[in-house]
Amino acid sequence: MAHAVVVGAGIGGLTAALALARNGWQVTVLEQAASIEPVGAGLAVAPNALRALDMIGFGDEVRKLSAIQGEAGLRRPSGRWLSRTTAEDAAARYGDSIVLLTRSALVGILAARLPEGALRLGTRAEPEPADPGTGLVTLATPAGTETIQADLVVAADGIRSRTRAALFPGHPEPVYAGVTSWRAIVPCAEQVGASETWGAGLVFGVMPLAGGQVYCYATAPVAAGLRAESEKDELIRLFGRWHDPIPALLAAADPGAVLRHDIYSLDTPLPAFHSGRIALLGDAAHPMTPNLGQGACQAIEDAVVLARHVSPGGRPAENPAPGLAAYSRERLARTTPIVRRSRLVGRISGWRDPLAVSLRDGAMRAAGLLGPAVAVRQFDSVFRWPG
Repeated sequence: MAHAVVVGAGIGGLTAALALARNGWQVTVLEQAASIEPVGAGLAVAPNALRALDMIGFGDEVRKLSAIQGEAGLRRPSGRWLSRTTAEDAAARYGDSIVLLTRSALVGILAARLPEGALRLGTRAEPEPADPGTGLVTLATPAGTETIQADLVVAADGIRSRTRAALFPGHPEPVYAGVTSWRAIVPCAEQVGASETWGAGLVFGVMPLAGGQVYCYATAPVAAGLRAESEKDELIRLFGRWHDPIPALLAAADPGAVLRHDIYSLDTPLPAFHSGRIALLGDAAHPMTPNLGQGACQAIEDAVVLARHVSPGGRPAENPAPGLAAYSRERLARTTPIVRRSRLVGRISGWRDPLAVSLRDGAMRAAGLLGPAVAVRQFDSVFRWPG
C-alpha cells in the first residue's frame, strides 16, 4: 500500500491525512508536540472550506457547531454600524454561512477519525531536503532516531516550516505585517452578535461560539516582539472604552488565557508548493494574515486538492510527480491572490491617519447603504470555490 507521511497535526495536516486515507493511502501523521490540544483560539470555517470538508464527509458535523445568529458586520468603536449582513444572507448567496467554532473542536473532529495508530506524538520529523525525490523522513523521538520511507511526504509544519526553508533556500521568509494580535475565549451567558470593529489602527472582533462562549480577537500596530506584563490589562487599555459588549467581555476574560502573537505573511509567493515527493500545505506553503479568516480554510482546501491529484480514480498514484505538479499549479493560482487581498485588508484596517480613517469609514458606510448583498458579495471570489 502506498504510504504518505504527514508532518504536522494541525488542521491542514489532519485534513490531508483523512483525505489521503479516504483514497487508499496508508497515512502516518507525525507531530512534534506531546499533544494536539490547542488552547484559547477560535476560527471561522467559511463556505469554501465547508465544501472541501463535504468532499471527505465531515462538513455536516462542523455545521452542527454553528452559533451565528442575527446581524453581523463591521462597526466603529462607538458601536455605529459601517456595514452589516446576516447568516441568512450568506447562506442564500453561497449555500452556507460561516461556522465559528473553537480550533480544538475542529481538531477533535478530525483527529478522532484518523486510522488507528496513524498519529505519532512527540516526534520531530525532517524530510530529506537534499534529495526530496527519495521520500525519506528522519524522525527524532525520545527513544532515538529512525528513518522511514514514504511515497509521499506532506509538510504541514507551519509558518516557520523547516521543510519550506530547506526546499527553497534563499527564498524570502514571512515578514512581520506590522501588527500584533490577541485572542481569547470568554464565557458569556448572554447572546451576542458577531462583529468586527475598526478604529484608528485598532481592530476588535467578537464571535459567538456554541456552549455559551465568545471568541474575541484584537490587533494593534506595534513593533514586533513587544509583550505586556498583563495582556488582559493591555487590551483593556486599548479597547476598554469601545462599544458594548467589548468592555464586559474583557472584564470576564481569564488573564492567563489571553494569547498574543505577532502576525506574519509570506509576501513573495513560492515558485512551487512541491519538490520531488514533498508537498507543502497550509501555513508552510502560504502564510497569510488573518484578515479574511482564510488561513485554516485554505489549508483545508489544500488538503482535499492534494489528495485528489495524487489519487487519480480514487487510488494512490504509482508516480505522484504529475499530481504534485498539478497541485502546485492549482493551489498557487488560488492562494496567491487571497494572501495579497488579506494583506491589503490588514493594511486598510490598520490606517491611523484621521483623514484616511474618515474616508475609509465613509466608503464602508456608503457601501452598507446599498444593502447587505453588497457586503456579502465582496467575498464571491473566496467563498465560491468550485472544489
